[in-house]
Amino acid sequence: MAESITAQRTKGWDKPEQLDLSKADWQSGSQGAGDVQIAFVEGFIAMRNADAPGSPSLIFNPAEWRAFVLNARNGAFDLT
Repeated sequence: MAESITAQRTKGWDKPEQLDLSKADWQSGSQGAGDVQIAFVEGFIAMRNADAPGSPSLIFNPAEWRAFVLNARNGAFDLT
């Protein structure tokens, strides 16, 4: 039997060791012409490189995602 998401979590780490992204509904804010895609899976947010969908994905919990989005909106990641 598959281990539950809660059981897969490592102590002190609030994300699963494995998150099944095989059936994720990947979305792009640039109608498919952008660099990144996101998917909402089992309460987490996954982000991947649209040009290399087989590469590792970044996994955010909701609080991390909110912080990322707010900082991006405020220009924290703008190139100078």
